[in-house]
Amino acid sequence: MVEPAERPSAAGQRLSAPESFGVSTLEPGLRPPVQPPGRQVSIRVQMLDDTQEVFQISQRSPGKVLFDLVCVHLNVVEGDYFGLEYQDHRKMTVWLDLLKPTLKQLRRPKNTILRFVVKFFPPDHTQLLEELTRYLFALQIKRDLACGHLICNDTSAALMVSHIIQSEIGDFDETQSWQHLLHNKYLPDQDAIRDKITDCHRKHVGQTPAESDYQLLEIARRLEMYGVRLHPAKDREGTKLSLAVAHIGVLVFQGYTKINAFNWSKIRKLSFKRKRFLIKLRADPAQSAHHDTLEFAMASRDCCKIFWKICVEYHAFFRLFEEPKPKPKPMLFTRGSSFRFSGRTQKQIIDYVKDTELKKVPFERKHSKILSNSSMTPQSSSFRSHVPKESATSVQSVDQPDCSRLGHRGECNGSEDPPGATSSTTNGFHDEPMAPGSNPTQPRQTCGSAPDRQFLNPESPGSEDSPQGSPHVVVNGTGSVNGQESGGVAILGQSPEARHLSPLTSPLLTDAGCIRNEDEEEARRKKFPTDKAYFIAKELLTTERTFLNDLQVITQSFQSAAGKDEALPDSVRNLITASYDPVHKFHQGFLKEVEQRLAQWEGRSNAHIKGDYQRIGDILLKNIQGLRQLTVHLQKHSECLVELERACRSSRKVEAVCRDFEQQRVCYLPLNIFLLRPLHRLLHYKLILERLCKHYPPTHEDFRDCRAGLADISEMVLQLQGAMMKMENFQKLLELKKDLTGIENLAIPGREFIRLGCLSKLSGKGLQQRMFFLFSDSLVYTSRGMTPSNQFKVHGQMPLYGMTIRESEEEWGVPHSFTLFGQRQSLVVAASCASEMERWVEDIRMAIDLAEQSSSPTSDLLSTSPTDNKLSEDGGMELESEDELCGSRSSLERQGQRGNTTVHVCWHRNTSVSMVDFSVAVENQLSGNLLRKFKNSNGWQKLWVVFTNFSLFFYKSHQDDYPLASLPLLGYSVTVPAESENIHKDYVFKLHFKSHVYYFRSESEYTFERWMEVIRSATCSASRPLLSSRKDY
Repeated sequence: MVEPAERPSAAGQRLSAPESFGVSTLEPGLRPPVQPPGRQVSIRVQMLDDTQEVFQISQRSPGKVLFDLVCVHLNVVEGDYFGLEYQDHRKMTVWLDLLKPTLKQLRRPKNTILRFVVKFFPPDHTQLLEELTRYLFALQIKRDLACGHLICNDTSAALMVSHIIQSEIGDFDETQSWQHLLHNKYLPDQDAIRDKITDCHRKHVGQTPAESDYQLLEIARRLEMYGVRLHPAKDREGTKLSLAVAHIGVLVFQGYTKINAFNWSKIRKLSFKRKRFLIKLRADPAQSAHHDTLEFAMASRDCCKIFWKICVEYHAFFRLFEEPKPKPKPMLFTRGSSFRFSGRTQKQIIDYVKDTELKKVPFERKHSKILSNSSMTPQSSSFRSHVPKESATSVQSVDQPDCSRLGHRGECNGSEDPPGATSSTTNGFHDEPMAPGSNPTQPRQTCGSAPDRQFLNPESPGSEDSPQGSPHVVVNGTGSVNGQESGGVAILGQSPEARHLSPLTSPLLTDAGCIRNEDEEEARRKKFPTDKAYFIAKELLTTERTFLNDLQVITQSFQSAAGKDEALPDSVRNLITASYDPVHKFHQGFLKEVEQRLAQWEGRSNAHIKGDYQRIGDILLKNIQGLRQLTVHLQKHSECLVELERACRSSRKVEAVCRDFEQQRVCYLPLNIFLLRPLHRLLHYKLILERLCKHYPPTHEDFRDCRAGLADISEMVLQLQGAMMKMENFQKLLELKKDLTGIENLAIPGREFIRLGCLSKLSGKGLQQRMFFLFSDSLVYTSRGMTPSNQFKVHGQMPLYGMTIRESEEEWGVPHSFTLFGQRQSLVVAASCASEMERWVEDIRMAIDLAEQSSSPTSDLLSTSPTDNKLSEDGGMELESEDELCGSRSSLERQGQRGNTTVHVCWHRNTSVSMVDFSVAVENQLSGNLLRKFKNSNGWQKLWVVFTNFSLFFYKSHQDDYPLASLPLLGYSVTVPAESENIHKDYVFKLHFKSHVYYFRSESEYTFERWMEVIRSATCSASRPLLSSRKDY
């Protein structure tokens, strides 16, 4: 080992401290251990003040040698609060393991920069006994604020920044403070609260840098996000959450709100099994002796392992009296991980500093323009007397993040640029939409669904111990990652190739009689703006047109149809009128403003109009603020759905009116979906604003309006999200009730729809196609009836309580088969492919767990009428193929009552969809002009296309009242045409299913990517987990 004294005189340069060997962070009072012989390697470490130092270590040195050299260099006595993190080859931020050789962890040491950062955040900053340690913690808080990690309201943010400025430039001077704020970025949205910062700074006259650090930590420690690093996860129901670890235990966040905390004293064991992170709780003697096990799904096994490791370290650091001893190595077999915490615990640090008379070493604050030789500790009475009075009132509101700051969250990775740099941050999940931010790092925020991943995969927890990368924090107001393209396409069923038109294919999609237009759009497109923001604004315009048409279905078409027979009760009619008419009128004005702005942007307005109209954020901000005034009406939309359903149950006349209205061409979707459209539209505004904030640099004139609009709409979505999720599940149960016959009591409180789709049931006559419906308490299987309404006849129901599932491919010799063992019967079923089987098995197992945890008994779904349920399984009906049904129901106009629903599509395409798929489809809606071409045709036809509910709906123009045709996309795959297909045009994507092939052409790269993105969300049925439990409506 090269002793510190033999190195070039660099100790203390980072903080201008004199030469000192300090102490080892692992063995108090000793110098760093001697390095093993061997070639010396240079390692770069970035400090908390953004300076970099180079350290020489032996190539066989463990990580603690490098870490001790850094602590010696900084003269840090309480070094065990800190750690070294870096970005590995998978772009994941991981902690340097102190017990493993450094070079085995760093694949490319010359190109890797380690960061010296705070690893363990104590609950009380008075436990930090050294001023230097508090200064380093203050630098960490400063970095977290700049990166957006530390979420808080504007008042708390302004007060913390004012203390940072006080420690850097001293007492308030208006000119100096203003210039300092202009040249330094402390917050992503600093400009918006600059006046608040200066007002707070005025009150800190006479405050020393040490006192400023103390006050900064006093405010920060009270914040809910203090020291929190979020790890994206999902619970068993599929709800997007984030896990974190703190001194008290494991925390669960939804967005930036802590919704649960599991204290160390209540946790019996932490483990992981592939992608599942498991928390086993101690039994509560007051309730039962049953041990609860909580399960969370993370993005990968590596994410699970890294979070498990930091949990192990946090538990040891804050709960143990001394460093845990290493486990003895087994003679033959190993089980589990040998990972353990290495270093002093917090108790050992506090005892050591108190018992050791250490000389107070003066140091220089790199960013400070005033000298600080203070060595006072927080325990001194003189220091207490300098605590400013405003701290008592300023921290009252720091626990709840302000809605205007929720979107500002960034990433600070091991190799990223320091605060103040302009380069954006990347993490393990690429191309994620980012929330509005500023120069230090492009902050990001998830907005939709996460990338599709396998959710459950059995594996022994901790069976390996290779260094793994921790997941970068993916923040959501929810984690999904919206805009991610699903990997792969859905595997089609094994039915014979169709020789005729599918009943799901409309005449407009056939080559015969197609009106082909010449390619006239080429020159026209070149005249219009090419900025991405223009196409985002154009997406707002096109989707707003579709949304307004959907509103007119309720406010005009349905009310007109219901008013003819006067069947609808006055209370329900008045409720719908009062709830939807103001929203419709508001969006009419909104659409006019957007149309006018786009016309000005494209240069189609009058020449005498002057001004910069190449922006959309101001219109969005203005109208979103106006939309906030309609929240009371939006909250009534859920009530409208419930009251309309209640009226249908109590009156056959009302039911007939609704059923007849759904047969009209203007009602191209189930009526209940139109009732929820205004709530869904809020999600679309949020996603559009997130894309704008990601696109704009912080200096753009439209950025501030977009950011403010995003904050407002995010608050509205958060306020209405709970009711929206409940109503989506309720609406889906109502729709399934219409598709099924021989069933009752489907839409009851507490029941959740999980998945529907085709499986083959093994019986005495072999495999027979059946339609299965999985709910949170039971599994129902049906076959397609021969009734005029095309409903599915229920054959049986299996309660999930007490059910077990076993793969049985080898037992029965049927590919992709598994057996369901119920309390009264068992079923052998087979999926069309391995991935489809995996989705069903995964969802059924989770549903069984939900049923086991539910205290309410399973309700009997089957009809009580004996004649309703008498269809014999073995002597059942002849099953029709897709080819046999194609003759008479080719178009929307000629299909039966419910011949084109998602259930029927899954039946014909031999696939399945889950409730999560429906929820993703709600967010992924799009409309606009596309050029369409057939496989063997030459011309392109211009159509107005609307994507919603897993289908494309085709219009001649956006002014049409109803679609001419539709194309359900379940089972289709979307790709880019191959070179051999001779499609020599830009921005073309291809849809194909069996022999059906369609080409669609968009106008720009942005619209091409958006269409590919939303269509993949429908065509690639992914293994998505369950939704959250909703106990009532």
